[in-house]
Amino acid sequence: MKNQTDHGTEPDARRSLPSVSALLDTAPVRGLLAAHPRCLVVDAVRRALDACRTRMGDTAVSPGLPELADRVVACFEDGRRERTRPVINGTGIILHTGLGRAVLPKPAVEALARLDGCCNLQIDLETGRRGKRHYLAEQLLCQLTGAEAALVVNNNAAATMLVLASLCAGREVICSRGQLIEIGGSYRLPDCVHQSGAILVEVGTTNKTHLRDYAQAISENTAALLHVNPSNYRIVGFSASVPIAELVGLKGDRPILVIDDLGCGALVNLEEYGLPHEPTVQQSLAAGADLVCFSGDKLIGGPQSGIIVGRKALIERIRKHPLTRMLRVGKLTDVALEHTLYLFLEPESLRERHPTFRMLCLPLDRVQARAEALCAALAALGGPLECAVEACASAMGGGALPAVGIPSAAVCAAVQGMSAEELARRLRRNEPPIISPIRDGRVVLDLRTVLDGEESAVVAAFQHIAESAREPR
Repeated sequence: MKNQTDHGTEPDARRSLPSVSALLDTAPVRGLLAAHPRCLVVDAVRRALDACRTRMGDTAVSPGLPELADRVVACFEDGRRERTRPVINGTGIILHTGLGRAVLPKPAVEALARLDGCCNLQIDLETGRRGKRHYLAEQLLCQLTGAEAALVVNNNAAATMLVLASLCAGREVICSRGQLIEIGGSYRLPDCVHQSGAILVEVGTTNKTHLRDYAQAISENTAALLHVNPSNYRIVGFSASVPIAELVGLKGDRPILVIDDLGCGALVNLEEYGLPHEPTVQQSLAAGADLVCFSGDKLIGGPQSGIIVGRKALIERIRKHPLTRMLRVGKLTDVALEHTLYLFLEPESLRERHPTFRMLCLPLDRVQARAEALCAALAALGGPLECAVEACASAMGGGALPAVGIPSAAVCAAVQGMSAEELARRLRRNEPPIISPIRDGRVVLDLRTVLDGEESAVVAAFQHIAESAREPR
């Protein structure tokens, strides 16, 4: 007896879909099984079948086995697109948080590639006994900044939290209202202070805080004066803040800490690179700050990490706090940071050897020349592809150097009969993915952040898109 619905209509075509086992035995899917874990392939088969059932409804004709096998392969590849992998950054944002922030310097990448076996993370090779973690990275930080000691944790938010929890819990921390920052992911400094167990005392106003505001707030329960660099925003106009040196002077001989949360963590004078002034770690320590904390993946351009430098006695107290073990970094971060810091021993070579500084300092005429060469290569593809070179402004990004535009040049492209949104989507689905913003109905590729040698992949992607656009529908 034929299988029919309750209304006496034709059998539900979805019942004729092949089984998981049948699809696993097709040539395309066997190819996936030969190269990838079985569980992932089976999951793709089931997702493809579920999607097919949804599209078919209860009346459509079931697709054949070969067509379904192709859908499984497509479903599997779509799933793999979510994995973390290299992309081409056409956004013009040098430290793009969504794209992993800093491009690691080549020496750091090469050092990571060598970690395909065991390493001496925590063993003294001279004595054979237990050694100190992150010793070389911390030694380099002291050498570069002049600090007595250093400590590395997983990001700067963790560094701030750890300093306050270790040294200020149960006591007051005084901070200007104009420095109560919020950064990505809804991180707010007042919440950080609260979670550390310290008591936040706000002084001044949003736009103006004076030294007398701090002086009037100091009490017997004051543990620290917290200075926070507004690295991801600026207050301009009728405004005033207190330099770190004046806070140190206010502290005097009292047992109060001066903590400077620099955020970005500049190790060199950015004015020498044609950029606005950004306080350096060295300047803060020279002014008398007891502790300075900052990021390792912003203006240092290394892996995500948080760094604390300052007085040795304070660093040792922090090191013994239980949170330190919970927030410490692993061998990959340690090695990448160490080899990034090495580059700062020769600051004159940063323009060539450090990707972040190379992008920052690339002369406009060289960016323009690269943009024109790429545009010419794209124009040669002909057909429905249109492109032009236009002036634009790159940005530092990553919560660093806000409102600073870096003159640059971009290739603006469009494909006839295709929306800019669809073109941008196809570029993202390319291998490697190409990330580009949309402006005035065209995708925009800022050549300052497209690395040398990536142009060929961009041309290949546009060629494929243009050819698909020519195909009859």
